[in-house]
Amino acid sequence: MQSLKHGLPTDVRRIVLKLADCATDVIAWCAAKRLQLNADKTEVMWFGSAAKLSKIPLASSSIRIGSIDVQPVTVVRDLGVMINAELSMRVHVSRTTQTCFYNLRRLWSIRRHLGRDVTARLVSAFVLSRLDYCNAVLAGLPASTLAPFQRVLHAATRLVLNLRPCDHMSAGAALAPSRTTNRLQAVLVSPQVITWSSARVHQQHAEAGC
Repeated sequence: MQSLKHGLPTDVRRIVLKLADCATDVIAWCAAKRLQLNADKTEVMWFGSAAKLSKIPLASSSIRIGSIDVQPVTVVRDLGVMINAELSMRVHVSRTTQTCFYNLRRLWSIRRHLGRDVTARLVSAFVLSRLDYCNAVLAGLPASTLAPFQRVLHAATRLVLNLRPCDHMSAGAALAPSRTTNRLQAVLVSPQVITWSSARVHQQHAEAGC
């Protein structure tokens, strides 16, 4: 169950009371159904800009659930997505990037025993699937926030094509957007697309006189 209230920093007390009343009603409903609300697993988070959050009094920011005062947190996990108080999604991007690079390092250790097609499918299953998961919440974020995902995509391409860190990155891979990973997934599953994209880019540059 999720309960949401909004208002100004000066409305904190009113919001806390309304949420506490809502929690009391839920506890009563659970008791009528011979159920029990686990207050220990209840989380409270205040959303807003850093300037707005700094104006919330710490003493009045907690919410009483039953006999427990639930203190606010700065990050919550909802359906596998890490949401922080400022909605910058930096924590989610950082955690996802760490997991992706961990899986890439594991795949690097067995890369010599795998063919390109098998490697591409493993990368798609263990890396790209994580970048794709709930990626709609990343829409509109600045490029600096999504830059770690771009590094993951480049590392995944190097793994599939068995390139060394000093090897030149294919133009086709470099053009893969960081905001939507579906195009890169197609590139990795069908690596010959990279060669075609690279040749196409060079042709367009030549036609433009670059």
